[in-house]
Amino acid sequence: MNQIVLTGMVLSAAPIGEYDKRIVILTKERGKISAFAKGARRPNSPLIGAVNPFSFGEFVVYEGRTSYTIQSAHIRNYFAELRADITGAYYGFYFLEFANYYTREQNDEREMLKLLYQTLKALLNPHIPNPLVRVIFELKAVCINGEGPQVFQCVVCGCEAPGYRFSVKKGGLVCDSCAGDVIDDILLDKSTLYSMQYIEGSRIEALYTFTVSEKVLDQLRKIMERYCDVYIDKQFKSLEILETLL
Repeated sequence: MNQIVLTGMVLSAAPIGEYDKRIVILTKERGKISAFAKGARRPNSPLIGAVNPFSFGEFVVYEGRTSYTIQSAHIRNYFAELRADITGAYYGFYFLEFANYYTREQNDEREMLKLLYQTLKALLNPHIPNPLVRVIFELKAVCINGEGPQVFQCVVCGCEAPGYRFSVKKGGLVCDSCAGDVIDDILLDKSTLYSMQYIEGSRIEALYTFTVSEKVLDQLRKIMERYCDVYIDKQFKSLEILETLL
């Protein structure tokens, strides 16, 4: 078996047998992988804290024919603060589950990994409300996956000054001339449109650097809820729990 070092974040962990764990890691080098952590549930295991969700760092693994086995780990950030706030923790679990759904093995998932890391850091920032962190994450994540809405021009005719109508089913902005058959259009506040354009056009490192009014946040939330309902074919368990808590 080959020994390799992978940088990544633990997305999920499940018990296997009496003492082992099976974990899913989103890595910079191999995309999403599954790995076995033997003995990780023993009280004296050096892996006991390293193979929990949110753990980010370097993982030394043996690569077998069909699976990976973790030998050791050097964790840079456990995001332990999230566990002190149940609501914040479930925002985090939702982001992990979202990333788990979207990512694949052997894909280049560096942007999603970077987004996930910066998003969890933003959850710990008291100056950015968690609902805003959520909509920023959702919009940027679907863009990384190639399913983001068109917010710079009309999706029908391509004109670059389409106004402020947004159609979820059309997948973006629709100008007045093309809006005749649109039945789900939303008249956007200018600041809502500018926020969406900023999120889609900005580097991940610059995403969580602004706040919006309650009116704009409410509109962003409604848009992303509808957008995810239409374009994401999955019910996230962590989101159901989060919405119950809220």
